[in-house]
Amino acid sequence: QKGDVYGLIGRNGAGKTTVLKMICGLSCPTSGSVTFAGKTGAELSREMHRIGSLIETPGLFPKMSAYQNIKIKCILCGKNNDQYIKSLLKQVGLENVGKKPAQSFSLGMKQRLGIALALVGDPEFIVLDEPINGLDPQGIVEIRELILKLNREHGITVLISSHILGELSKLATHYGFIEKGHIVKEISADELEAACC
Repeated sequence: QKGDVYGLIGRNGAGKTTVLKMICGLSCPTSGSVTFAGKTGAELSREMHRIGSLIETPGLFPKMSAYQNIKIKCILCGKNNDQYIKSLLKQVGLENVGKKPAQSFSLGMKQRLGIALALVGDPEFIVLDEPINGLDPQGIVEIRELILKLNREHGITVLISSHILGELSKLATHYGFIEKGHIVKEISADELEAACC
C-alpha cells in the first residue's frame, strides 16, 4: 500500500530478485501480471517513470564522479538541472565527494549512489534489491537511515528485499515471505512482533 515499507523476505534463490525484476519490467512473468496504480500490461509501461529501482548492484560508470553518473540519467529523463543533481547527492549523503570516481567509492557509497539514481525523476515508489548485502555495520545503519528518511520525510513507498529478517524488522511496516517463487505469508510489523513475543 502507499506509504508502506514492504519487506520481501526469503532465502537466496527463493525468487525475490525475479519478482522485483518483473515489477520493474526487466523480466516477463510466465503467468499472472503486475499491477501498479491500477495499471497493468501496456498501460503499466507508461507508468514506469513513477517507479525507481536498484536491482542487484548499481550500474555505474566507474571512471565518472557521482555527479556525472547522476547527470547522465537526468539527461535521459529530461531533468538536466545542476541544482536538482546536487539535491539528489545531498539527499543520499554524497554531496561532498567532489570529482572522486565511482570506482574508488566504498560499497556503501556505491549503494547510496545507486539509490540516488533510483530517485531520478522523483518516483513515488522505489524497489531495492538487498541494498545492505556486503555492507559493514556502519554502512548498514547509513542505508537503513536513508531508506527511512525517504519513506517518512519524502513519502516514498518502498519495496525492499532481503534474506535477513532482523535487519528488515528495523524498517518494514509489512512483510511478504517468499518461497520457491510463491508468497507463503503476508503480515504486518505489529503481527510479526506479536508472533515473536
